[in-house]
Amino acid sequence: MPVTTPGEVQDVEMIGSWFHIVLDNGIEGFFTDASGFGYEMEVVEVTDTKHDTRTRKRPGTTKYQDITLKRPLSPDKKFWDWAKSIRDGKLDYRTNGSLVISDMSGKELSRWTFNNVWPSKWSASDLDVGSDDLMIEEVTLAVEELVRQK
Repeated sequence: MPVTTPGEVQDVEMIGSWFHIVLDNGIEGFFTDASGFGYEMEVVEVTDTKHDTRTRKRPGTTKYQDITLKRPLSPDKKFWDWAKSIRDGKLDYRTNGSLVISDMSGKELSRWTFNNVWPSKWSASDLDVGSDDLMIEEVTLAVEELVRQK
């Protein structure tokens, strides 16, 4: 009996460790952690009293979560400079960008686009003379809209 092999097998799940950030203002990079990709819709309750007392729930305002990015601290100061320019009063500080998930070959599998983002927080990890851990840069982006493109 001849041996048959099935067609090419493709994974449908995405691995959360192959991603990078690309912002329209030229800032991009690889990060070790990204969180906050989500939104919540306010629930508005309306009571109907014409025929009976029934409460109906309707969608209200959508609120997007802040995105938090973490990576080892490096000489790249682009996020620091961006946050500093906002602190110093620069008015044109919002930008758009994307989080891109790739497979191991670098082929794009998924993309989340976020609009009108800006760094609302920048921090670096604590220093400890008794540790040889990498310092971590953490940036929190305030987000006005999140769209899953792919």
